[in-house]
Amino acid sequence: METTNKKKVLLIKLSSLGDVIFNIPLANALKSNGYEVTWIVSEKGYDVIKDNPCVDNVILAPFVKWKKEKSFIKKYKEFFDIKKKIKQYKFDIAIDTQGLLKSFGFMFNTGIKRRVVGTNAREFSLLGGNEFVKFPKKHDWNTPIIKKYLKYAEHLGINTEKIQVTLPKSSEEAIEHIDTLLSEVDKTKPLVVICPATTWDNKFWDKDNWKKLVEKIEDKYSIVFTGTKNDIDYIEYINNGKHLNLAGKTNLKELIELFRRTDLVLSLDSGSTHLAWATQIPKIVSIFCCTPPTLYGPIGEKYISVSGKLSCQPCHNRKCPKSDENYNACTKYPDVEEVINAIDELEKR
Repeated sequence: METTNKKKVLLIKLSSLGDVIFNIPLANALKSNGYEVTWIVSEKGYDVIKDNPCVDNVILAPFVKWKKEKSFIKKYKEFFDIKKKIKQYKFDIAIDTQGLLKSFGFMFNTGIKRRVVGTNAREFSLLGGNEFVKFPKKHDWNTPIIKKYLKYAEHLGINTEKIQVTLPKSSEEAIEHIDTLLSEVDKTKPLVVICPATTWDNKFWDKDNWKKLVEKIEDKYSIVFTGTKNDIDYIEYINNGKHLNLAGKTNLKELIELFRRTDLVLSLDSGSTHLAWATQIPKIVSIFCCTPPTLYGPIGEKYISVSGKLSCQPCHNRKCPKSDENYNACTKYPDVEEVINAIDELEKR
């Protein structure tokens, strides 16, 4: 089928990194069923979508840049330039899985006849749609979020039994950079990448738990830590200067290449976990403190999500509602032995 004969679909998922990755199976389902897929995304997910075989075109909506931009006129000129580009594409369908005011702006008055929005959309973004994918009114934590996003494909009559996730190929620059960073790593041992930092405070696992875990596995594995520049000191506390700390030394494309060389990833409910899963290469043990693993945990036999068993876990609150000595108690659980058991179980698979 020629590209010009395909129905054109605009997928609107702007951020965060994890949510962008969760939408890649949706984009693949659309493309493999004859749609020409254009994805509009912000800076946070741009590098995992540009050159990704799940799409035909990418439109960058630079929300990070706009947030810093002081000139109201300049910011909104760029916004309306993007809307003009959307009109020029003459899309047949738009799918807004972001479901917020900022995504509504790209649905409204862009000439797209079919505009699909979930009934769980917020901030008046329902007004941008004329077709609706039904979601439960109450939070459903038992259905993986990837399958929730695939409901938009099912709305178009697409079979979503097969979940396909893809990432861009690694560039020569990324390969060479990771070659250099790993040049001193002992390659006779399996490589473990530990990603101990995330966004919400109550998504973090206790740093002393991490330290104990590292002490228990360091003889068996070559260990590498990843994170941002802001995580350097935190990681050094866990690491005691023993293992390679790559915090702040890799961009998103280079992190993808690192995960493609990794045997096991130990991480949290974070973009790093979801990025590692998207490579479909390393085994993953993901540690969940306040958020539900049934909703956000990686899907597949190579992955185990471990969570604590406190009565309040999971709560899915961005900030702990407790104000006593139990504040953020979930960050101490699961215990170290549960994580070790998960690692041992994965080794048998």
